[in-house]
Amino acid sequence: MNNQRTKKLALSAMLLAVGLVLPLFTGQIPQVGNMLLPMHIPVFLCGLICGWKYGLAIGFITPLLRSAVFGVPILFPSAIAMAFELMTYGFVIGFLYNRCKWKCILSLYRSMLAAMLSGRIVWGFVQILLLGIGTEGFTLQAFFAGAFFNAVPGIILQLILIPSLMLALNKTGLVTFKKHKKEVHAYVHK
Repeated sequence: MNNQRTKKLALSAMLLAVGLVLPLFTGQIPQVGNMLLPMHIPVFLCGLICGWKYGLAIGFITPLLRSAVFGVPILFPSAIAMAFELMTYGFVIGFLYNRCKWKCILSLYRSMLAAMLSGRIVWGFVQILLLGIGTEGFTLQAFFAGAFFNAVPGIILQLILIPSLMLALNKTGLVTFKKHKKEVHAYVHK
């Protein structure tokens, strides 16, 4: 039990480091970095591999720490809103995937799509709280542009890269796609 916790803490720390460094590769061109969403990838992986508690924590910490260390994203409102958005991604994907009957690609996609949608909704609510609503604040057009339209390349990248990484990690034995033990046992005895 303690060994599993240590393993999850080490993996979470590694994914936090990846979340801090990965945007440096796309940060030279801010428009590209904003479209590819590089901080999201390690948070999704943390929720999937380590569980919702770790995904939630790493999701919340990553943008705030990156803002403090590198100055990007700007703390208010970007890093604060991203902290809640990424926290939601890590929580939802970890929570849903862990409770899936089958640990397979289909379960992964279902959990991932639910996390993506809920994280973007949370981001919109936080932006409204921080900036207000209306012509001088956060508009519906700004929500759709920031949450969906400008993020399409990053969403596509995530939908391809994360399942591919999980399949690769399955081959190493770090993650496993399998049935729950109860169902395997019940299936064998039929």
